[in-house]
Amino acid sequence: MIEYDLSIIILNYNAKKFLSDCINSIYKNTNEIKFEVILVDNSSTDDSVNFIKEEFLNMENFVFIENKVNSGFAAGNNKAIKMSRGKAVLLLNPDTVINGNVIGETYKCLMGDKKVGVAGCKVLNPDGTLQLACRRMIPTPKDAFYKIFGLSKIFKNNKKFSRYNLTYASPDDFIDVDSVSGSYLMMKKEVIEKIGYLDETFFMYGEEMDWCLRTRKAGYIVRYCPVGTIIHYKGESSKQLSHKATYEFYRAMWIFYKKNNKRNIFIDPIVWLGVKFLMGLAMAKLLILPKKKVGSRG
Repeated sequence: MIEYDLSIIILNYNAKKFLSDCINSIYKNTNEIKFEVILVDNSSTDDSVNFIKEEFLNMENFVFIENKVNSGFAAGNNKAIKMSRGKAVLLLNPDTVINGNVIGETYKCLMGDKKVGVAGCKVLNPDGTLQLACRRMIPTPKDAFYKIFGLSKIFKNNKKFSRYNLTYASPDDFIDVDSVSGSYLMMKKEVIEKIGYLDETFFMYGEEMDWCLRTRKAGYIVRYCPVGTIIHYKGESSKQLSHKATYEFYRAMWIFYKKNNKRNIFIDPIVWLGVKFLMGLAMAKLLILPKKKVGSRG
């Protein structure tokens, strides 16, 4: 039974230090729509569970799910989506802060056009710069080449070289994209009923792009709506599992490629070797610079 406009789903893994700012910013700034918050803890080891029980269980329309096993981003969110009672769901990272009425405005952007199935907002780094993942296209081999060799950064205002992260476009423009960031992804419940839940084959990367692609294949639009901002501290959960996160980041690349491309006995081995090569470089960086983040959730 639908009882809310929006179900806000937060999947937590060892992000205890961010939870108060995240959740309090939701309740402080979201007043125009009726919402519930479903917080899922994915078997954290930083005492998140006790903190959540002490601080949030008495909050209005707040639901807590405690997972004994970390089953990944997709599985954790799916558990909450299945019990959600909103007309739409918002996947929100725990290491985020909501600014102003961005949730309400994004909801209007999503629900105000029957063709729109997914909406995202302007996601900022702590220093105020735009996080490029909040609006992006599915990368082609050319896009990957331009990014790996730095051409997309050198020619960031050129549509040909910067197609993947859309740096040629103003961050204040509404744009229909292939994917928005998994750190802040709002989807209509009717879309989920048509395309299904997040693919649990992925563990902690790639799920949101796959979900957005399935949304577009079902005939809906994925829209970047710069109606407000959130701050995303980016990668706080993945830093807890640096080597695991790096492995899953490149594993997700291969899963996404296989799922969304026809088999090709000539191209497939090249792509596989390319992914393995990039994974090897990333692992080497972790050994040399252990504090460096390679890939980040959302």
